[in-house]
Amino acid sequence: MTPAWLDQSIQRRLEDWRSAGLWRIARPATEADGRVRVHDGARYVNFSGNDYLGLAHHPKVKEAVAKAVRRFGWGSTGSHLVTGHYAPHDELEAAVARLTGCASALLFSTGYMANLAIASVVLVNKVEVLADRLVHASIIDGLRLSQAKFRRYRHLDMAHLAQLLEKNNAPKIIWTDGVFSMDGDCAPLPALVALARAHDAALVVDDAHGIGVLGDNGGGLVEAQGIRPDELSALTVTFGKALGGFGAAVAGPVEIIEALRQFARPYIYTTALPVPAAAAVLASIQCLEHEPELRQQLRKNIEQFTAGLTQMGRAAISETAIQPIVVGCEARALKLAEALAEDGLWVPAIRPPTVPKGAARLRITLSAQHRQEDIERLLTSLWQHRSLWRDAEVIESRQTT
Repeated sequence: MTPAWLDQSIQRRLEDWRSAGLWRIARPATEADGRVRVHDGARYVNFSGNDYLGLAHHPKVKEAVAKAVRRFGWGSTGSHLVTGHYAPHDELEAAVARLTGCASALLFSTGYMANLAIASVVLVNKVEVLADRLVHASIIDGLRLSQAKFRRYRHLDMAHLAQLLEKNNAPKIIWTDGVFSMDGDCAPLPALVALARAHDAALVVDDAHGIGVLGDNGGGLVEAQGIRPDELSALTVTFGKALGGFGAAVAGPVEIIEALRQFARPYIYTTALPVPAAAAVLASIQCLEHEPELRQQLRKNIEQFTAGLTQMGRAAISETAIQPIVVGCEARALKLAEALAEDGLWVPAIRPPTVPKGAARLRITLSAQHRQEDIERLLTSLWQHRSLWRDAEVIESRQTT
């Protein structure tokens, strides 16, 4: 039985949340093929997922899952260091290392756990972390749980970061996202590498939204910006975005990866990634190698959308698959999302606390699966409902964590 004081406290919090217009629900899809989702019998073109290359529904990925289930079953039945590590896990770690160009890699059940693991192992006594203001919530949570001293430099502001690096002689780690999840802009890795070298700092990058999409071979932002992988101390790679799967890995130098294997509690004390999930991501990486046309189609779709947006009088702030339409007011964002839904387009509103109050938006994401007519349909709907977004007054876009 829940004590009355706890029940009352939770109830007040829920009531305040609902009255602020921040109540959220999960609407289950009854059918989906990546491009289209079905809710309550209605079909919507999906412009809100992270399956940037359509690999979640690729026939080769589905077949890899089926074969792995027949051979290994579904659950891994234990932690990696006890009974849960199988040959496909080894193969996937090697494939991630090859894809990223790093010396080694280690699997984690989620990207969130991967970032917690880095924070728990790499942040030794007296280390100071300097993190971009907009890094993912999992990084901030990892830093808070580690009780490390950390500061946050202004988003993409290298001058501000340089000032913080010069404040004291403590050993430092710079931590950034590669592609930022709410705005779709990219970290300037060459400048970050230069600052890290100049101050003998470590550099950690979470490239969840860049891996598979950016670079000639899908190696992510590191490849796209011409950075040597050995310039990084750790690279977070997640499988639930462009790779169309589930799970994550940390790639990096052998010593760092071995330290994570030996000491990272999010690795040691949890059930390993299911073998069929590992097999699916292996198949996705093989598709990256053999089907570059997927990335080419995504690039065409991005160019089509951003050109259309520019014609409507708003320059795109991103060159990636993430294309935010920041409208400011939470109620207006909800109204715009509802209007697009009536036109058969699935683009839920993003509201606080994911973004700050006054920076509500539609986070449009593009996929290689989208057809030219899908994007034209989206642009037409946005134009028809332009009064809800084109002249909206918004605060400076800043993700909250």
